Formats: sequence, structure tokens, C-alpha cells
Amino acid sequence: MDYAKRCHRIANGYYNQGLEKAKIRDLTGAAECLKKSLHFHKYQTEARNLLGLIYYEMGETAESLVQWVISMNLQPEKNRAAVYLREIQEKPGRLDAESQNIKKYNQGLYHAQTGSDDLAVLLLGRVIEFNPHFVKAHLVLALLYMSHGDYTKAGKSLQKVLQIDKLHPKALWYMSIVKSHTGRAEVERRKMDTAFSHRKMQDDDVILPPTYKETTGWLTIINITAGLALGAAVIWFLVMPAMERQLNHRHNQEMTGVLEEMNQKNLELDALREQVSSMESERDTAVSNLQTMQENEEGVVRQYQRLVQIVKAYGAEDKKTVANVYADMDISLITDPDMVAVVAEITSFMGEEGYQVLADMGNEARDGQKLDEALDYYQKSLGIKGDNPQVIYDMALIYQGRDERDKANELFGQVIMDYPNTELANLAKAARGY
Repeated sequence: MDYAKRCHRIANGYYNQGLEKAKIRDLTGAAECLKKSLHFHKYQTEARNLLGLIYYEMGETAESLVQWVISMNLQPEKNRAAVYLREIQEKPGRLDAESQNIKKYNQGLYHAQTGSDDLAVLLLGRVIEFNPHFVKAHLVLALLYMSHGDYTKAGKSLQKVLQIDKLHPKALWYMSIVKSHTGRAEVERRKMDTAFSHRKMQDDDVILPPTYKETTGWLTIINITAGLALGAAVIWFLVMPAMERQLNHRHNQEMTGVLEEMNQKNLELDALREQVSSMESERDTAVSNLQTMQENEEGVVRQYQRLVQIVKAYGAEDKKTVANVYADMDISLITDPDMVAVVAEITSFMGEEGYQVLADMGNEARDGQKLDEALDYYQKSLGIKGDNPQVIYDMALIYQGRDERDKANELFGQVIMDYPNTELANLAKAARGY
């Protein structure tokens, strides 16, 4: 078996494992398997599409868009990812609302990090209200509740996470801490002990003899009298001392048990304090890590939205839309290795033709007396290719016509200094009056 076939077989195996885990809502485990599948075969579009669905189910809209856009780039035809992207784009304002929700989430993280826990809880509550499946927001909210000792609310947040992802490792760990503070762990342990134990005979259980002999008359009276006397003697000489010893022994045992329990509780209290301290440190680290991961998420979502729009316009040869949208992009946020070729192709187009498309759009706006719009297009064109004296000169003429002499003279001067032996330099000199 050659190397490629072996990689494909391994990738299919991991995909099948991820699919089985997804069916039982082990989303974290499924995501790990699907990532391994893509590691061995990045063209496994079914695995990539399923990974996008898992991210979407966990509230990670940006990550899901990344996977689906990559999937469409690798397999443009007969790809289920096109349906997912279309369903998101057809919902009016959905992506903008997602961006606003991410901004609130980032603000909540900032307030949690700076000690404003009440504001953090309020903002994260609104985030979850908009997106009840946002797992990361539930986890941060649970940590905030735990830090304030409100383990009941923390347990509710963690329960929602486990309803979405049954085996989420952090949620299970936090839930074990919550149960230890609410008594649920002890209740569950007792239930298990009861379920797997047999009932023991109690002190008040009575075993009836199979037969007994009935007596009557004087013999009965004599037996009763003798029994009473014997009973009194037994009580006085045997039972009373034995009971006193038993009471003393029981008292000593109870005192010993109480002292041992107090000692155990003190040990548990010390352990819990250490655990709380460790948990608070973990919370701070988790919040910091989450903020670091999420602080640019809003910008990433918007850039991938624009990239999707550019890819569609580029395919339709709508050069104006490609140039206009590209000018507003921050391509440094597109870091996925699989998208490098797409971005490089579009960047090459912009360097060869796109800058002039923007300049032409500026000319059209200028001819229509939309001067602010024209200046915007000119500025975008220069942002892509700054070495364009005609655009600089045209901008200067607009500022001169609006009687903004300082800006106009600055641009005329730039043409004169940077392009001294050109016709535009002579025209700029004439416009400046020398």
C-alpha cells in the first residue's frame, strides 16, 4: 500500500470515529478526531464540513465559516458547505449580530479580568441569551459563579454545556468541583453504594421459632414469678454493669468519632481552600487565554465574510466589487494556510488591475459630483498602489475646487517632487501658480 492510500485510509478511520462521537454529542472528542482526519488528508471535505457544523453547534460561528470557506475553495462543485454558507448569508443581519455578540463576549472577558464581575455576568448573560449554544461563554460564566460561591448557578451553566457537549473535559472538571460543594457528589456515592449492596440484619429484627409450647394454670404463675426473679437478678448483676460498660464504650466511641470527624473536616477544609485557590488561579489563566484567543475574533469573522464576498464576485468577474471590498480588508487576519493561494491570487489581481478599477470608480464619482465618494475611491487606489501620480493629481484638483488649499498644495507638491519630469508635474506647477 503506497503512502497516499495509507493516509486516506487513516483519514477515513478518524472521520468515522468523529462521526460516531458526534452522534452521541461528544463534540470535543469528535472535533479532535476530525482534525486528525484533516491532518492526514486535507481534501476530506466531509470531515471539514462536519467540523464546521460542530463549531457552529458550540457557538463558534467564525471557526465554522473558516472550515466551510476552505471546503468550498477545495471543492467548488457539489459541496454541502455551499448550503451552510447560503443559509447564514440569507438571514438578514445574522453575521452583523454575531459580530456584535462577539464584541459583548470580549467586553465580558475584559470586565472579568479587571474584577468587574457583575458587569461580566450581565454581558455574558446577554451573549448566552442571543446564542444559547456558546459553550465558551457558559464556561466563563460558570467560573464567575464559582468564584463567588454560587455553585447552584454555576451547576446550571455547566449543565447546559454538558447538554451541548456531553463529555466536554473542562465542564466535567468544573462540575465535579460544583458537586463537591453542593453535596451532590456524596448523594451520588451513597446511591451507588446502596445499589450494589445487600441489606444486613438489623438489631430489632426478630426470628420467630417454628414452634412453641403453651402452658396454663399454676405452672404458668410459677414460671412467671421465677422468670421475674431471674430477670431482676440478671438485670441487677449482669445487665446493668454490662449496659454501663456499653454506654461508656459507646460514649468513648462517639467522642472518638466526633474528634476524627472534626479532624477530617479540617483536613477537607484545608484541601478545599487549596482547591479554591487553584481554581481561582485556573480561572484567571482560562479567562486570560480565552481573551487572547477571542480578542480578534470579531475582526476575523468580518474578514472571512469579505473574503466570501470577494470569491463570489471574482468568480462572476465583478471587478468593481472585488476591488472595493478588498480595499477594506485586513488580509493579515486571514492566516489559514489553505486560504493563502486564494488571497495571493486576489492580491495579484489588485496589484495588476484592481488599483486602476478603483481609480476609474473615483473618476465616475467625480464626474457625478460625488466628491467625497471620489476621494474615498482615490485613497483606496493609492492604498493598493501608491505610485500613481494621476490619482494624486486628481485628488489635488478636487481639494482645490473645494478651496482646501493646504491639502491641494500638499498633493500638487508631491507630484512635483516625486515626478519632476512629467506633464503632470508641469500641470501641478501651473495649478500652484509657479
